[in-house]
Amino acid sequence: MIKNIEKSNENVAINDKEIAVLREHFPACFKSDGSFDIERFKETLKDKVDVVHEGYELKFLGKSYAKLLASLDTTTVITPNEEHNSQPENENSENIYISGDNLDGLKHLLKSYAKSVKCIYIDPPYNTGSDGFVYKDNFNFTAEELQDKLSVDENQANRILELTQKGSASHSAWLMFMYSRLQLAKDLLKDDGVIFISIDDNEQANLKLLCDDIFGEESFVATIPWRKRTAKSDVSFGVSQDYESIVCYAKKNFIASMKGGSRKYYETDDLINRPWRIHDMTTQRNADERPNSNFTIVNPKNGDEYPVNPNAVWRVTTETIKDYIKENRIVYPGDYDFLNISKPVLRYFKDDDEKKAGEMFGFLPVSTNLPKEIGMSQDGTKDIAKLFETKVFNYPKPISLLKYLIKMATNHEDECIVVDFFSGSGSSSQAVIELNSEVDNLAKRKFISIQLPESLDKKNVSQKTAFEFLESNNLPTTLDYIGIERIKRAAKKIKEETKAEIDYGFKHFILNEPNPNTLDKCETFDKVNLIGDGSILEDFGVDTVLTTWLNYDGYGLTTKATELDLNGYKAYYHQKHLYLIHTDFTQDAVMDLFEKYDTIPHFNPENIVLFGYSFYEWSVTEMLEMNLKILNDTEKNLKINIEVRY
Repeated sequence: MIKNIEKSNENVAINDKEIAVLREHFPACFKSDGSFDIERFKETLKDKVDVVHEGYELKFLGKSYAKLLASLDTTTVITPNEEHNSQPENENSENIYISGDNLDGLKHLLKSYAKSVKCIYIDPPYNTGSDGFVYKDNFNFTAEELQDKLSVDENQANRILELTQKGSASHSAWLMFMYSRLQLAKDLLKDDGVIFISIDDNEQANLKLLCDDIFGEESFVATIPWRKRTAKSDVSFGVSQDYESIVCYAKKNFIASMKGGSRKYYETDDLINRPWRIHDMTTQRNADERPNSNFTIVNPKNGDEYPVNPNAVWRVTTETIKDYIKENRIVYPGDYDFLNISKPVLRYFKDDDEKKAGEMFGFLPVSTNLPKEIGMSQDGTKDIAKLFETKVFNYPKPISLLKYLIKMATNHEDECIVVDFFSGSGSSSQAVIELNSEVDNLAKRKFISIQLPESLDKKNVSQKTAFEFLESNNLPTTLDYIGIERIKRAAKKIKEETKAEIDYGFKHFILNEPNPNTLDKCETFDKVNLIGDGSILEDFGVDTVLTTWLNYDGYGLTTKATELDLNGYKAYYHQKHLYLIHTDFTQDAVMDLFEKYDTIPHFNPENIVLFGYSFYEWSVTEMLEMNLKILNDTEKNLKINIEVRY
């Protein structure tokens, strides 16, 4: 699989993703030679969009390079921490902690969690000159390769390489570092998703322009000031920097709730002096989970019918909707010409009903003026000190602040994912667990945290305590293990205090680059040899291959594949995929496999995936394809794809 990715990366261009979107939605704007007709594109949009010829954009050294990095697939593999993951509190957990570079982590997440994340919170390096930020990556491009891939001249290519190879803390280096990560983060967000980014004045203006460029100006919600400390005598002269900013951007549906839109108060002739708002009546529950919400709503005024979506049924039930109809709480399409709705919505009012609806739906009004109880940096330090009984991390964000932001963006009753890909000490993970404990068995929030396993330095004054703590507890002396230990301790404390029945565990995964010896074996592997190379599988590990593939095929990181015995050969099966990873796949195993296809009613994996290094390809695929021809003539009429991955 690594070889396949490396080969694919060689042909990646920085705008491949954008071109693919245009080709999918505007095929008529592409000529027969594959070129894009911009004039036809403008003509297509002219009645819907004002096409302007003036404007501005953020430009910085390395922007095209950052786009390239976002486009390249990761060559890392996902290794599960089996000892940790098999513990009772973690075995069935849907929370995730990833140790690895967040650029690689985001690329892995996009394979299974694209458009699935409700809230992202990150506290990236501020590039203050004293926070340790220096740009670095492990890509080894030559100046000639960059000239070709980025369409830049030799001077620009060398300047970019200087940033990446020698390390830099310039504004351009910081923007290059953040651009690729935010570009990927955008694709994780749901249509009603939101991202919060903590920052100080050093890069706040650049971050705003960067997010305008990535998310679009229309996606900007607010810049929220957060007071991190009191001024008093913090500085001997000059101006005390007492505030940081939290920049907030969101996808379209969240914008409506934050900036007006569907949350605007309406006062209409049929409800004079009673301002009201509307709310979507669908939920993410399916018909099996909420059978009494699986029905067709009929408009009593004209008989129009609105069937339910079985995968997103109504929030109301067949009984509760009767009361809402009597109270004139249901608004139908066409009732008011200023409402652009295609299905019935629920009306609620600016009085006690609004408070009740806000608590139910998670849409209480919010302000950029944060409450005093949010706390400051010193409170974040106290939060972690309570768990470790020592200062192992400098000034993490207070839990109260993160809970406020997450609660602003999410509804505890909806299945939602909160992602933090600069996890640091694990504050956001603790915030999610605390929020869940407050609503007990109604809690649906899950967290995914990513942290680079940065080695701590005992000689560094700010890292000394953390290093000694990890060393004394026989833990790896890397920053991610501070976060891991914090989540464990916080979960234990919250469970003891609240007794809430929630998910207190998390699955742990490590992102690894294959070692050079393994890559050499992969490079010299002979596909037409008469035997597979079992040592390559040993180098990767079966669990690593299976976990990486399950995520790659869209099943996520917490999915467990079913082991399948094929006449003594162990295969792995989940939904549409059957994975053949081990060596020693025999003709008897083939016969047993196709007997299962033929005789087990619901056994029907459409894809058979082979770990190429475990097989002599031509013989195994020939055996499989020969039996497939026989199977395709049966009543099942199966269409099975065979894929070999290297």
